[in-house]
Amino acid sequence: MKETIPAKYLFSVPIQIKMCDLDPFAHVNNGVQCNYFDYGRSQYFEKVFHQPVDWKTMDLVLVHIDLDFKSPIKIHDHIICETSIYEFGVKSLKMVQQLRDRQSGTVKTVCHSVLAGFDRETEQAIPIREEYKERITDFEQQNR
Repeated sequence: MKETIPAKYLFSVPIQIKMCDLDPFAHVNNGVQCNYFDYGRSQYFEKVFHQPVDWKTMDLVLVHIDLDFKSPIKIHDHIICETSIYEFGVKSLKMVQQLRDRQSGTVKTVCHSVLAGFDRETEQAIPIREEYKERITDFEQQNR
């Protein structure tokens, strides 16, 4: 089955690159880029839910991440993290993000991730809340 991934990202947030993010080749370390995606994910949910995310009570957890490093990120690049959720299952959702240089338009890294509903008390997968699905769907559709 071919996945439908959005051609247009509706949410973006600027990323501040720091000297400590760099590897010996003066590129942003691949592991650090995961932090950029985490930041973009958190900011996306804050925008969708209109409030800061309390990760101690939110019942979504990251269960899969897949990154494609397309081009090195350097200290003077002007990077944004773009985020979109494009598919819901019963107990999971699929998100796609990219780090892109906002001046050149060059896509530097693409991240596909899966988040699952999770009950912290039982430590079991649970269905994604309908409220989450509705808010995310409204956000994604209103901004198209």
